[in-house]
Amino acid sequence: MEFLKTHRGIFIGLGLLALFLIGMGGLVAATGWEDTRKALLKINATQLGILLALSLINYLTRAARWHILARALDIPLKLGRNTVFFLGGFALTLTPARIGELIRLRWIKRATGIAMMQSTPIILGDRAADLAGVALLLLVAALSSYGDAGGVYGAVLLAVALAFLATNPRFMAWGVTLLWRSFGRFGRFFAGLRRAAKRLSAFAAPKTSLPVLALSGIGWFAEAYAFYLLLAWLGAAIPLWTAVAIFLFAMLGGGASGMPGGLGGAEAAMLVLLSLQNVPLDIALAATLVIRATTLWFAILIGVIVFPVAEYGRARNAVEKR
Repeated sequence: MEFLKTHRGIFIGLGLLALFLIGMGGLVAATGWEDTRKALLKINATQLGILLALSLINYLTRAARWHILARALDIPLKLGRNTVFFLGGFALTLTPARIGELIRLRWIKRATGIAMMQSTPIILGDRAADLAGVALLLLVAALSSYGDAGGVYGAVLLAVALAFLATNPRFMAWGVTLLWRSFGRFGRFFAGLRRAAKRLSAFAAPKTSLPVLALSGIGWFAEAYAFYLLLAWLGAAIPLWTAVAIFLFAMLGGGASGMPGGLGGAEAAMLVLLSLQNVPLDIALAATLVIRATTLWFAILIGVIVFPVAEYGRARNAVEKR
């Protein structure tokens, strides 16, 4: 029983994986396995390598973004060590409550002695950068594809607003105060959260915010471009920016579902949006399976490989030079 409690998050992740595989297996059965198999076989090893390389660009740009945010908070870790921490967190992508991000903070504490509460703003900055980068790319894609963003405006404005509020020190401090007044207890804990919220102001400087936003755009465009190439290789060529819009909207949909890694929600949104472009279901299903394998599952694989390095490396470093 103790083993189950200790590794509960991992078992939840495996359970979600099982449900996902059952659901995708049902779709494959509904469309006919033979048609989906033929579509999948169109992808050769070289093309698969290109897709993985484009995903790796996203992971590495996100790791660089994480490092910039950490340095803005004066966390004295070198890029290589921060990259190991960031990639290792991918191993827990399918666990609830974003444990993968919390364990990154735990590793930072072990390496530097900085309390997790003080490094918490990195998570908010990282999530905000994702939202803002995806939203702005989605706006460009909609304008380029249709000449008018139409209904996308609402999603873009919402994402940008959430990104702004998540990194606004006054708003976050106000939210913490409101929570403290609601609970009426745990004053020391909420005082720590208020101090952490005030540290968000470090992200406002252009030397931090501009490269972070640029890296976010580059990383997510790399994966969206991989989706565009994949569709072309499967025989369902659609315009570049239309493919980018479908991929990014599916990612936002997956995030909005609340499921770890957007599991289920992203796949459903992608299939629906591809069907609206008259992409045959067997090709749409094959594209969804491959792109999620080369993005979500590839990230988890990298995380599993890197995790031991982050977890069992040196528990404590001297302060590192920039």
